[in-house]
Amino acid sequence: MSNYIYGNTPCFLGAANISGSQSFDHVDAIIYGVPWEGAVTWGDYTGCELGPKVMRLSSGRYSGYLPELDHIDVFEFLKLGDYGDVDVVPADVEKTMTKIEEFTKPLWESNKFLIGLGGDHGITYPIVKSLVESSNKKVGIIHLDAHYDNMPSHNGDLYARSTPFKRLYELEGVRNESIIHTGIHGPRNKPESGRNAKEAGAVTLTINDIREANNLKKLAQDIHKQAAANVDLVYLSICSDVLDYAFNPGGPVDGNGLTSYELLTMVHEITKLGVVGMDFVEVYPQQDPNQFSAHLASTIILYALAGHIKSKQAL
Repeated sequence: MSNYIYGNTPCFLGAANISGSQSFDHVDAIIYGVPWEGAVTWGDYTGCELGPKVMRLSSGRYSGYLPELDHIDVFEFLKLGDYGDVDVVPADVEKTMTKIEEFTKPLWESNKFLIGLGGDHGITYPIVKSLVESSNKKVGIIHLDAHYDNMPSHNGDLYARSTPFKRLYELEGVRNESIIHTGIHGPRNKPESGRNAKEAGAVTLTINDIREANNLKKLAQDIHKQAAANVDLVYLSICSDVLDYAFNPGGPVDGNGLTSYELLTMVHEITKLGVVGMDFVEVYPQQDPNQFSAHLASTIILYALAGHIKSKQAL
């Protein structure tokens, strides 16, 4: 098959093109895109449906070699497959949510490590819903974000980027006490967001909790322990704006966030302990002429895959 996943767009990180595959036995991890943007945009901050394409284009510069992580070459241990994109319906939110569920169901059933590229954060709800329904297992979620994303709706839209964790609180199969909202900060949150999390029983760790921790690696391990309590599987969801805008020019405008080192360290330590899959959302290529945020996605995912390798070696 062609090494282009569609049009002039290469497969992510040189992955095999497995779009249309019925069997996934020949790959260890699967990348897929969700080129979706729904409601809740502000000013010119729009266009994250272009994220999967531009992250794939940017990934062409990179190998799997990470000298700072014990000289690991990720692709000596894992074969990555790119399954292409969900065929979203821009004018139909509910139909798109259903399509995301249907698209990811056979991927979850493959028991491979899944990596979803967004798209806005609304995609996390149908991805996790598909995981719960296909596995029939209890799920905990580590949510790295500046914002709770747990509002009841946005002008009647139940699946906007500001709502997915409210829907996940309501989803049987997700243990609310094992949802760890991590890195929360800034005045783009609303008072009711904190109340919604508390009432649901979810855990909040603010940016100050991270900054004031004596040991970042131990904190990441503690977060995983909380997320894994009384569940079968842990899922990792990352919004780009958990990063400070100095490290994320192609993301929402949020200061006082994590550095790239802090995020990469936490991702690696968390995945070393075992997660079933992850997503990375809210990259706005139109805001970032140098595509720094889209480029960073490759490193974030390689750090996650390096952690995944170590989690398998520990078994």
